[in-house]
Amino acid sequence: MFLSNFILGAADPLIDWELFWSSIGPMVEGGIRNTIPLTLFSFTFGLILALLTALARLSGNKVLSGIARVYVSAIRGTPLLVQLFIVFFGLPDLGITLDPFPSAVIAFSLNVGAYASEIVRASILSVPKGQWEAGYTIGMTYPQTLRRIILPQATRVSIPPLSNSFISLVKDTSLASQILVVELFRKSQEIAARTYDFLQLYITAAILYWIVCFVLSLVQDRIEKKLDRYVAK
Repeated sequence: MFLSNFILGAADPLIDWELFWSSIGPMVEGGIRNTIPLTLFSFTFGLILALLTALARLSGNKVLSGIARVYVSAIRGTPLLVQLFIVFFGLPDLGITLDPFPSAVIAFSLNVGAYASEIVRASILSVPKGQWEAGYTIGMTYPQTLRRIILPQATRVSIPPLSNSFISLVKDTSLASQILVVELFRKSQEIAARTYDFLQLYITAAILYWIVCFVLSLVQDRIEKKLDRYVAK
C-alpha cells in the first residue's frame, strides 16, 4: 500500500503523471515527424547503396572492388556520431551546408550501406554456384541471372539480418538529436531542460523506443515464418 501511494501520488511521488501525459504527445510527434521518416529514408537509400557496394565487391573490376572495400572499412571503423558531425559540421568548411534532417539521412544512409553491404554480399555468395550455371545454360546474361535467379534467393537469406539492422537504426536515430534533428529523444531533452525531471523523461523516451522496436520484432517474426514456407526441410 505504501509503495502504491508513493508511486501514484503521495507527497513526493515517484512518477509525475501530469508531466508524463503532457510529454508523451510531443515525444510521439517527434517520432512520427522525424524518427520514423529518418529511419525509412536512411534505410531505403542505405539498401540501394549496400546492393551497389556488394556488387562492386563481387565484381572482377579491381578498382571498383577496391573503392568498395575502402568505403566499407572507413565507415565500419569510425563512430556513427563522428560521421554525423563530419556531414553536418564539417562539410560547411567545404562550402556545403545542409539542414539537420538531410545531414542525418546522408550519414545514416552511408552507415547502413556499409554494414548492409556485407549482409547482401554474404547472401549472394550463399546461393549455390549451380544457380548461376543454370541461368547461363538457358541463355541468360549476367544481369538477367542476377536479377531473376540470384537476388530473389539472396533476399530470402538476407531478410533476418537486415531486419535486425533496421531495428538498430530506429535506436541509432536518437544520435541525430546531437545535430539538432527534433526527433523523439530530442523532444525528451527539450522537455527535461525545462522541467529538470531527467530520469522520468529519459525513461519515457526509452519505453517509446522499446515499444517501436518490439512491434518491429513481431513484424520480423511474421515475415520470417512466411519465408520458412519456401525453405526445403
